Amino acid sequence: MDPLNTLGKISTPTQAQNLFELKLDSTQSAKMARIKHPEVRIRIANAIALCRPSKVFINTGSDEDKDAIRKIALERGEERPLAMAGHTIHFDLAGEQGRIVDRTYYIAEPQDLVSSLANRMPPEKAAQEIENNMSGIMENLTMIVGFYMRGPVGSPVANPALEITSSAYISHSAELLYRNAFDDFDREVTQKGYFFTNVHSEGLNRTEDLPQARVFMDRKYQTTYAWKCTYAGNTLLLKKGNHRFAVDKAVYQERGRELSEHMFITGIGGPGGRTTWCAGAAPSGCGKTTTAMAGNVFIGDDLAQMWISQDGSIRTINPENGIFGIVEGLNIEGDPLLMKVLRQPGHEVIWSNVLIDENLKPHWVGNMEPAPEKGINFQGEWHQGKTNDKAESIPISHPNSRCTMASENLDNYSPEAANPEGVVTRIFTYSGRDADTMPPVWVAKTPDAGVVIGACIVSATTSTEVGVTGIKRAPWANAPFIPGALGDYMDAQFKFFNNPAIREPFRPVMAGLNYFLTHRARGGHSDKLLGEKRDVKVWLAWLERYAHNEVGHLSTPIGNLPCYNDLAGLFGQIIDKDYPRSLYDMQFALYTEKIIQRIELQEKAYAKEENLPEKLFEILAAQKSALLDLKKKIGDVITPDYFETLI
Repeated sequence: MDPLNTLGKISTPTQAQNLFELKLDSTQSAKMARIKHPEVRIRIANAIALCRPSKVFINTGSDEDKDAIRKIALERGEERPLAMAGHTIHFDLAGEQGRIVDRTYYIAEPQDLVSSLANRMPPEKAAQEIENNMSGIMENLTMIVGFYMRGPVGSPVANPALEITSSAYISHSAELLYRNAFDDFDREVTQKGYFFTNVHSEGLNRTEDLPQARVFMDRKYQTTYAWKCTYAGNTLLLKKGNHRFAVDKAVYQERGRELSEHMFITGIGGPGGRTTWCAGAAPSGCGKTTTAMAGNVFIGDDLAQMWISQDGSIRTINPENGIFGIVEGLNIEGDPLLMKVLRQPGHEVIWSNVLIDENLKPHWVGNMEPAPEKGINFQGEWHQGKTNDKAESIPISHPNSRCTMASENLDNYSPEAANPEGVVTRIFTYSGRDADTMPPVWVAKTPDAGVVIGACIVSATTSTEVGVTGIKRAPWANAPFIPGALGDYMDAQFKFFNNPAIREPFRPVMAGLNYFLTHRARGGHSDKLLGEKRDVKVWLAWLERYAHNEVGHLSTPIGNLPCYNDLAGLFGQIIDKDYPRSLYDMQFALYTEKIIQRIELQEKAYAKEENLPEKLFEILAAQKSALLDLKKKIGDVITPDYFETLI
């Protein structure tokens, strides 16, 4: 059963039109009349019938409509103006500062394959929950209906999607993050044969309602529902909700030909003025935006959809055209281009959950600026030294505080982001917050080994998920967004990167990245990074040269490592920094016992999954065996000079 159509009870275009005439004023009716596709009209009508808004606003993406949405957001108090023109602040409820993973469900029949990492609910029960919570939820509120493309119009992997919400903040955010495609929507839906539907309402927006907040995803009817929540990761359903549907499409309809990934897209400059495009996976809060900005030109910091083109290359687009980025740790030293947008006038920015001082200026942890004595932040009034009911110090901003902006504001934003044909992508990286095990960069020797690097991401948890703590596995940094069986997703990865349609000049480099290694992990006594944030520019530059066969490498059981002389030269050339041999030896020494434990963690966890490709276990076993042999022969710590003797 389809909950939206079942509960709304609108099944024909005539019924939809009758409802529009009843609920829409003449201005909105005239805009709605420009949408002709019958299924789109029926879907919108059923959302109106279920949620019963007092008013309906059809957002065409015109300047007039955008201004009206901003005005609604300010009038309702969802956003407040700040001192800098075009800047506003939005505060989520104190108890909803991240994705509510414990209250997020897939609507699934008992026989449907659903990721073992996800919650599920049968359709009949889900429909009852939706009816109990969303029936009439928009009374006294305005429903805003937006028509978007997740990607450039005309791209073969872009997704048409409806965003239907009572939150002007969410609609405002969608306008910054996605392409309003009102004029192209009918044609795109007709050509592609599908569209996503997203229905959200914050309801009364009260703290006491948070236990009843839910996010439901119906894979069969490609519809998401969210209620009684406002954090954009739960409510801007175009983003991670629809990303799940795009993953489904890649795995079950286009296996081996498409992928939908939790990846940044950045262009790395090389000799002769060339640009080599890189896509990289990292869990939320693990430096994905920083790494994206470390390239010379930038397309995206969060999501990537890719396919194998007729010329034999892997092409990638960003379904978004904006940034919903974590601000903790952003500063002029490490992120000058982002800070220019955030601190200089002339840009539109929605801040969330940072501290606002008496002068209506935003502040956050790690900005390397003087902190104010007092202000308002995610939990209310704040002052220096304020503690919570557990006597714990309250920081000036929540670790998951965000800024929302259009990517075109950034000086290094590439016009290629608007190219429906995507960019030729040669490098794929996988990283997490690994403080004590893997080196800063290593390259898989085969596509299969590259897939295993992605499968074995390990990371410290971050503030992006409510109630989740500790160290966890984060397969491809995409695990929370894989709707189906993990084995199916893994099989799709192996098939894609081994697809014979990928021609030799375009064979990808698949690598691990880790710039969270600490001094303590290499015999020191400090938890400071063994290196600097900006060093990632060098790791990416080395991968760019590797892709063009312009640097050497050391062959090890975990993959190929950089040679010292190549890195030393790039450190001086790229970031004008000395790179002593002693630091190289610490960063690229293999601590075999640590790596073996990491492999065994993966083997044990994956052994619990069903129908996984055997390749995974074969590659892990081979790496473990080689490391054990080296440990027996040389010892626990193997420095790079050993591998240099083997060249």
